[in-house]
Amino acid sequence: MKFNLVLASTSPFRQQLLQKLMQPFTCVNPDIDETPIKDETALALVKRLAEQKALAGANLIDETSVPQLIIGSDQVALINGQIIGKPYTVDNAIAQLSSASGQSITFYTGLAVFNSANQQMISCVEPFTVHFKHLSTAQIRYYVDAEQPLYCAGSFKCEGLGIALFNRLEGDDPNSLIGLPLIKLIDLLSQHGVDILSQAPECSIN
Repeated sequence: MKFNLVLASTSPFRQQLLQKLMQPFTCVNPDIDETPIKDETALALVKRLAEQKALAGANLIDETSVPQLIIGSDQVALINGQIIGKPYTVDNAIAQLSSASGQSITFYTGLAVFNSANQQMISCVEPFTVHFKHLSTAQIRYYVDAEQPLYCAGSFKCEGLGIALFNRLEGDDPNSLIGLPLIKLIDLLSQHGVDILSQAPECSIN
């Protein structure tokens, strides 16, 4: 089956991950409200936001004769039972990493693929656990100053210097920690009838 692959994200990290699949794709910016609903669990939040991003992405692309598969993804961390998102400021990043020091933190990545042809949405949530070292305040400040992880859930970039913060990583797909679980994505694409190992998709032009 021919299809157009669209990533509903402007994240350079997700774009770099998707490039690993060697499939042409385009990107759109899904502008949605990411505010959690009252009493919403971490799993429910990231699943909902991933689906909303995929739907928002679908509304931003032109209709073509080729089916569009729109990918949405979102991620949060859970520290001491509290949902932690992007810090946005240096002070918040330092506070997040101080709370995570010496603890095991679970990240939840929501993933959704929406098929514009049949309006079918398939989604899932991929967990990944990070075991943090005991970090001093000086180490945390050095890391935040060096890498400025202000737009990363949990305040680190594991693909960069952030790897020095951990004792151990635990999960099925390390790509999920960066923001796009490729193993699950390949599975969701196959559920839409797409085998990325059999043929390259058509590239969409927006």
